[in-house]
Amino acid sequence: MKAGASPFKVRQVVRPRVQVEEQLKEAILLGQFAQGDKLPPETELAHQFGVSRPTVREALGGLATAGLIRKVPGVAGGSFVNSVNTQSLSQMLQESVDTTLRLGTLQIGELTEVRTALEVPAARWAAERRTDEQLAELRAIVERQSATTLDDPEIPNYDRAFHALIGQMSGNRLLAAFISAVHGAAHPVEYLEVTAETAHATVKQHLAILAALEAANADDAAQAMETHLDYVRRYSTEYPHQQPS
Repeated sequence: MKAGASPFKVRQVVRPRVQVEEQLKEAILLGQFAQGDKLPPETELAHQFGVSRPTVREALGGLATAGLIRKVPGVAGGSFVNSVNTQSLSQMLQESVDTTLRLGTLQIGELTEVRTALEVPAARWAAERRTDEQLAELRAIVERQSATTLDDPEIPNYDRAFHALIGQMSGNRLLAAFISAVHGAAHPVEYLEVTAETAHATVKQHLAILAALEAANADDAAQAMETHLDYVRRYSTEYPHQQPS
């Protein structure tokens, strides 16, 4: 051995909690635990891994945060493997964005800008890929919006259904998941200064988007969506408005 050389190599020391979490995650991703399966109890996992129950509990908490499992309280409860699909992805994204927004580390204007980045190309693709059934569903949503009044508590749901459906019409499930998550977290109607004028304008804009999609005109659909989202941005505030009950 040369002078000054060391026979030892630096190795990363992984905390027991991380080891447990990574091995359980790998088992889930490899299909050793199927969707809906219940994981072994904490005491059993602690024995298998040779760690304490608090360590196992921390590892399970990390898996729950990642959306891989859900923890159900009670005698018949436990840790269950989640269904991992675009719908669950959308829900996880929405919860994370909503928390960030509530903490004040993200502004509503930033979300509106992201909506533009997502929904304008979605409208373009929707014009090229939409089905007759989807068009009929979108038309029904706009008709309900046209017939409603300002005191209708379903207004936010109509708006979300309209934009989420266009995400689905784009034919890209990941894009649709992002659109649904951001729209669900942003609650844009709550930040919009809802008056008779703005309500009429937004419905008119939705009609323009629908017309472009029905005509299969990708450029018009993208432009109509961009015009609509720009209007929403200009008439929104950083503080949510109370909706009529």
